[in-house]
Amino acid sequence: MTVAQGQSHSCADGWQADVLAADLGALENLEYDGAGGFYVSGLLRGEILHVDAAGTVTLVLSGLDHPAGLRLSGDTLYFVTGDGSTPNGGGTLRALDLPTGTVTILLPDLVQPNGLLLLPDGDLLISQLSVPWPPVGISRYRPSTGEFTLAWSPVHRPNGLAASPDGRSIYTDDIALSQVLRIPLDAPDEPEVVATVTDGFLPVLDDLDVSADGTAYVIGDYSGNVYRVDTTTGSWCTIATGWTTPPTPLPSPPPIGPTSARLAPDGPSWSLYVTSIDGTLRRLRPPPTLDLSPPTHQL
Repeated sequence: MTVAQGQSHSCADGWQADVLAADLGALENLEYDGAGGFYVSGLLRGEILHVDAAGTVTLVLSGLDHPAGLRLSGDTLYFVTGDGSTPNGGGTLRALDLPTGTVTILLPDLVQPNGLLLLPDGDLLISQLSVPWPPVGISRYRPSTGEFTLAWSPVHRPNGLAASPDGRSIYTDDIALSQVLRIPLDAPDEPEVVATVTDGFLPVLDDLDVSADGTAYVIGDYSGNVYRVDTTTGSWCTIATGWTTPPTPLPSPPPIGPTSARLAPDGPSWSLYVTSIDGTLRRLRPPPTLDLSPPTHQL
């Protein structure tokens, strides 16, 4: 089922953007470290960096092949490699033990792994951005047993991954059709389109995150915009614009703009943090009346 689409407009009033770190290379993804800082993946330099709460940048890993999605579980940082560089296989899912620095390859020979999501039960979902063809979809991995389900959800061109507030579904986006989809965890072969972002020629939806009230915050890499999407009505609006990296002549292969979004603490409240291909880590503070708290199962 596709819900009716609302009219687009700007809802940027009251939002405040500031740069927390810059000149970090082409960034692809980020993950909150639990202490006011972030881990970020450097797509082209093949690095994982840590930016602490004071803005100090530390190199964590180097020599990686196009690292992308990151997720932290206790002292383990999960990440994927081979984003956009492994159409015939060769991508990996890896685990970094932060206290020792030991890296373990959990899954080899993946096709273009991109997004990563840690589910409430401890399983990991991996979006495999198989462009142009054939589609792989979203795969599922259980760290506790090593069980792996290839194409657990056979959606086409998935990128970002986020959990629903009730923990029963996930959200992803189709970069080619500019759609946000909801996928039931108990019926992964039955995705539902909840919104279509019709912003310009091709927004190229990238990463996303979802707040406790079910609002999705979605990145438009080609458009250079950040969207606030109502997953119930399908309406959407822009909260930030113009974040593409000049020069951006079309056609130009993505990414060229913002690449990832994560809800994370900001003092006593919550903000949206965004990485971009220009090497910046930005914070988007919402208007005082807007609560960006994540679902309770992520707290």
